[in-house]
Amino acid sequence: MSRFAVRKIVTQIEEIRHEGGPIVDPAPVRGAIYAICANPFAGRYEPDLQGAMEDLKPLALELTDRLVAAMGGREGIDAYGKGALVGENGESEHGAIWHVSGGYGMRDRLGECRAIVPSAMKVGGMGAMLDLPLGHLNAAYVRSRFDVISVVCADGPRANEVLFALAMARGGRVHSRMGGLEMHQVKGEDGLR
Repeated sequence: MSRFAVRKIVTQIEEIRHEGGPIVDPAPVRGAIYAICANPFAGRYEPDLQGAMEDLKPLALELTDRLVAAMGGREGIDAYGKGALVGENGESEHGAIWHVSGGYGMRDRLGECRAIVPSAMKVGGMGAMLDLPLGHLNAAYVRSRFDVISVVCADGPRANEVLFALAMARGGRVHSRMGGLEMHQVKGEDGLR
């Protein structure tokens, strides 16, 4: 059994048809998935956490596969993000171990992804909200893909647990009109434009 034993996995899908403006068809879709896991480092200081990043790669692949399936397949997914919410007996660095693992899982399954995977982590108690930032897969300057999906677990993370989350989107904000780099202008060469 993994040091990060999974207590439960939760998936959420949001279809945003409008935000007061005209109804959009097809509607943008945002999805998130998270696992509530045991935190083997809770309650103590561990000087070397880097090995844990490798331990979490199978979980990241599993969560990625489940979220892609829940969103109806890979086609059209053009934004992603990740995050971690660490229970009260942990520290934010216990969430930072998800940086490589979470990003690895999505990049492995989604194919070419040149832009940084936006990330958020914090320490919080049961029922704390975690806002997962979203950004375009290949061009960080695509403003329409700057977005957030929020996750909340009523019974977690418990004090000795950590919530590891991934997020993806198909399409940008429903009524995006802030300009900037547009989808047809994306070159995907440097992760920025």
